[in-house]
Amino acid sequence: MRWLPEPVVRRLFDRIADLALRKHGRGVRRLEQNLRRVVGQDADLDPVLRAAMRSYLRYWCEAFRLPVMRPERIVSGTRVLGEQAFRAALASGRGVVAALPHMGNWDLAGAWAVLTDAPFTTVAERLEPEALFTRFVEFRESIGMEVIPLTGGERAPAELLRERLAGGGFVCLLADRDLTSAGVPVSFFGGTTKVPAGPAALALDSGATLFPVTLWYDGPTHVIRFHDPVEHPAHGTRAEQVRVMAQQVADAFAEGIAEHPEDWHMLQRIWVEEATAEEVS
Repeated sequence: MRWLPEPVVRRLFDRIADLALRKHGRGVRRLEQNLRRVVGQDADLDPVLRAAMRSYLRYWCEAFRLPVMRPERIVSGTRVLGEQAFRAALASGRGVVAALPHMGNWDLAGAWAVLTDAPFTTVAERLEPEALFTRFVEFRESIGMEVIPLTGGERAPAELLRERLAGGGFVCLLADRDLTSAGVPVSFFGGTTKVPAGPAALALDSGATLFPVTLWYDGPTHVIRFHDPVEHPAHGTRAEQVRVMAQQVADAFAEGIAEHPEDWHMLQRIWVEEATAEEVS
C-alpha cells in the first residue's frame, strides 16, 4: 500500500468500498442506520452511503500511506477553519482539549498538528493482539503523537492528561462514542447517545480551553474545523457542568456531521434507545 502508485491504491480502496457496500454486512447496515438519522427518513440515502463507504476506505488508505507522505504535502493539503482561536488558546498556556468525532481523517489531522508545532497527547483503546496495539502506538509516536493506552498502563490516563494540560499541553480525544460505562447522555440527532465525559471533565478541572473539532474531505483537501470554544458553566454541580459542556460538544459534532454526513465513519451502534429495543427483542 505504501509503495504502489497512489492512483492505483485509491482505485483499489474505492473498489473495496463498493464491494463492501454490495455485501451489505453488519458494519455497512449499522452505518446506513446511523446516516438515516442524520439525513432524514425521506432523503435518498444511496449516494450518501456510497460516498460514506468510500470516505471510510479513504481514511484507511491514507492511514497506510501516512508514513511515506511528504510533510509539506500534509500541511499544504490541509485547510483549517478557526485556526486563529486555536493558536491563541495554545499560546495562553492554560492547555487545550480538542474533542473529535470519527470523521474525515483524524490521524492526518494529528500529523498536521505535529508538523505545525502543536504536538499533542491522545488516548487509544488497547487492541488485540498486543503486537497490533504496539505497532499502532509506534506508528503514531513516530509522527510525533504521544499515545496513552486506555487500559493496562502504569498510570491512569486521566492523571497523565491532567499533567499535560497543567503544563499548557494539547490533548486530543475522540468523543462521539463512549468506550466505558461512565458515558454522559446527550441529545444527538433526535435521540440519546452517550459520549465520554473525559474532554469536558478535563477542561473543567484544569481550566483548559475545549474545542469541538470536525473533519471532512473537500476533493483532495482535508479540512479541519475548530468550532467555537465550549463555555465553562458558572453554576451547577460538577456533574451538571460536565453534562452541559458535553452537550455543547455534541451539538457542534451534529452541526459538522449534518453538513458532511458522508465523512462520518460511525459503523457502531451509539443511540441508547436502539440498544434498549434490541435487548427487549
